[in-house]
Amino acid sequence: MIAIIDYKMGNLRSVENALKRLEAEFVVTADASVIRKADRVLLPGVGNAAEAMHNLRQADLVQTICDLRRPVLGICVGLQVMCRHSEEGDAECMGIFDTRVRRFPASAAEKVPHMGWNSIHNLDSKLFNGIKGGEHVYYVHSYYPELCQDTIATTRHGLLFSGALKYENFYGTQFHPEKSGDTGERILRNFLML
Repeated sequence: MIAIIDYKMGNLRSVENALKRLEAEFVVTADASVIRKADRVLLPGVGNAAEAMHNLRQADLVQTICDLRRPVLGICVGLQVMCRHSEEGDAECMGIFDTRVRRFPASAAEKVPHMGWNSIHNLDSKLFNGIKGGEHVYYVHSYYPELCQDTIATTRHGLLFSGALKYENFYGTQFHPEKSGDTGERILRNFLML
């Protein structure tokens, strides 16, 4: 069973629909006991990192997530709250990934937010089995995780940033696999097979 954590940060419907297409069994929950028993855990999210951390603390889920030993996948804001710190709202986050989340600098060349299709490169994880570097995935974000030792995929939008991260059983994608067509579906399928 897959647990999709509901911490009032949106994007649940897209993730649910992606899992239905994969014929995966899942439950949407904020119940820590259900999350702890799940075989896989998804932490999706759209919105503000500071608000996301506030909601996770209010639901008393931060330690539950940090203690998980099953595969966990954070998506977009779900990845960001697993980093050390986010500039968005000056948020202290969970610290699973040893990196910071920064705001893209204003630039005439690159629009902020970074929205639309972009390529991923330097793929270094079973999460990307069957996927070649250079394939395109869908992004919607104004903040990015810096490169670090946990980086398993990179993307360039003005600067090079972590498109995906991994530490032990924790994975995160800054892009939205549930909105990334066949490539995203393969990534989700790979996650379910970890």
